[in-house]
Amino acid sequence: MPGQSEKIALFIDGANLYATAKALGFDIDYKRLLREFQSRGNLLRAFYYTAVIEDQEYSSIRPLIDWLDYNGYTVVTKATKEFVDQTGRRKVKGNMDIELAVDAMELAGHIDHMVLFSGDGDFRSLVEAVQRRGVRVTVISTMTSQPPMVADELRRQADEFVDIMQLQDKIGRDPAERAPRESRGEPRHNPQFLQRDPRQRASVDAGGDDFDED
Repeated sequence: MPGQSEKIALFIDGANLYATAKALGFDIDYKRLLREFQSRGNLLRAFYYTAVIEDQEYSSIRPLIDWLDYNGYTVVTKATKEFVDQTGRRKVKGNMDIELAVDAMELAGHIDHMVLFSGDGDFRSLVEAVQRRGVRVTVISTMTSQPPMVADELRRQADEFVDIMQLQDKIGRDPAERAPRESRGEPRHNPQFLQRDPRQRASVDAGGDDFDED
C-alpha cells in the first residue's frame, strides 16, 4: 500500500470509463472516486477528458462536465469535428488522446504515481514514456466483460493493472441512491454518442450519425 506522501494524478478517459462501467452494469460515483484516491496519497490532479458536440441544443454530458468542474476535477474538453465520408454519411470525430498525453508528460516530473482510467491500447506508448521518467503507472479497466475492455498491450505495459470490478464497492453508485443523488444535482453520466468499443478506434451509430475518435 503506497504511503500517504506519494504524489498521485488521475487521468480519466471519459468515453472509455463510461463504456467500461456500462458494460459491467454499474454507474460511477465521481465523488466517491475522488475520495478513494485522496485517501491513497497526495492527489495532485484528477483530469477528466471528453469530447463534446457543441452544436446540439442539449448535450447529455454537459451536466456531468459542469458538476465535475465544480467538484475537484480538472475537466478537459474539445469540440468534435464533423465531416461527410465517402458514402455520404455524416461522421463526428473527437479524439482526446493528444490532450491526455501532453498533460501526462508535463506532470510526470511532479508525480510518483499515474492512474490511468482507460483500456485503450493507443496509450501503451504514453505509459512506457511516463515509466521512463520514474513514474509508476496503474491502469484501471476490466478483463471481466466479454470481450475484455482493456487492450492486452496496455495491460502488460502497466506496472499494475486493476480490474475496475475490484473497486465497484468503493467508486460505484448504489442504484438505490441514484434518484436521490440526481435530485440533488449530481448527474448521471449517460452520453449516448460515446457508446463505442473502447479498445479500438471505431465509429458507432448515433441516431443516424457516426461518432469516431480517430
